[in-house]
Amino acid sequence: GGNRRICPTKIGNPPSKSRFDPSSILVKMLAPLPLVPTGAIGLYNMGLSCCLNSLLQVFFMNTHFTVILRRIRVPIEHAEQKKSVPYQMLLLLEQMQRSKQRAVYSQELVRCLTMHNLKLFVQYDAAQLFLSLWNLIKSQITDRELADRLTMLYTIRVQEYLVCQKCSFETRRDSNMLTLPLPMFNSCSQRLKTLEDSLRCFFQPEQLTDNNMCLCEQCERKTPCLQGMKLTCLPQTLTLHLKRFYYRKSSWTQKISYSLPFPQSLDFNQILTQEQCHPDAKEKADWQYDLFGVVAHSGLASFGHYCAYIRSLTEGKWYCFNDSSVCQVRKPDPQLFCLFCCAVF
Repeated sequence: GGNRRICPTKIGNPPSKSRFDPSSILVKMLAPLPLVPTGAIGLYNMGLSCCLNSLLQVFFMNTHFTVILRRIRVPIEHAEQKKSVPYQMLLLLEQMQRSKQRAVYSQELVRCLTMHNLKLFVQYDAAQLFLSLWNLIKSQITDRELADRLTMLYTIRVQEYLVCQKCSFETRRDSNMLTLPLPMFNSCSQRLKTLEDSLRCFFQPEQLTDNNMCLCEQCERKTPCLQGMKLTCLPQTLTLHLKRFYYRKSSWTQKISYSLPFPQSLDFNQILTQEQCHPDAKEKADWQYDLFGVVAHSGLASFGHYCAYIRSLTEGKWYCFNDSSVCQVRKPDPQLFCLFCCAVF
């Protein structure tokens, strides 16, 4: 409906063959339509920059974000311009919109990011890179009003709580999050079957016992506790990511590759119980989201390829951004996007 919010992006994984072929992503994820002029411009891969390219396309296709980006204060000194991530992103956006080529290079932005010790030529978890990039953007927007607008656009507000199971003493703390890190397994190590199940599991309270007991201020000793969080406020752009990547001792980073289907829309009023929402939560009627994009990952944790599938907010059409290649695709099928790693609604 008209009041439904945008679902800007999911970061995910298309099914992979035994022999990884990045060029096969289009075939595996969505059957591309005939190539037509789209006005959308690709970004050349500068060496393991597919993750950055995908996230940049997600930012740039989100008109709520670009409205903020276009209003930033331009640094006066040339040296400061070179170091300003928001300004370099703005220059890249304008270059893409002026270009008559199918793709452009992002070397100035890449150089700028490396000045801030952001390593780019490595394999990234897209959620990790998103957080690093977002924090750099936010910290370098000098206009307080614009910085606040960026915060409101992406920030999820929750209230964490801890309840002593001996005396019922409760402590609370308000927290902000940029993404919801969703589990792949429940507390009994059983696979979760849908994104909605994963969301319910994330907000499910956890019993802390034995070695996990916490110090109760009232009992003045460690006691069994109930730990959880309640949802207070959702932003206009909601980012979710699955905890697919994990570390094992004396081992490389591992990736959980089983499928987890996701819907084209989310209604948190239908997913969460009243107890999982803060009593003072406002605008719950707006806790409905439509999918805006998916960042997909194919391959292993140490070797893979990212691309982005994004819905144009002006046309309503879907496009695949695969580095320098951009093509229109059919509406995403939840079964085809079942291996996503991150999602933005």
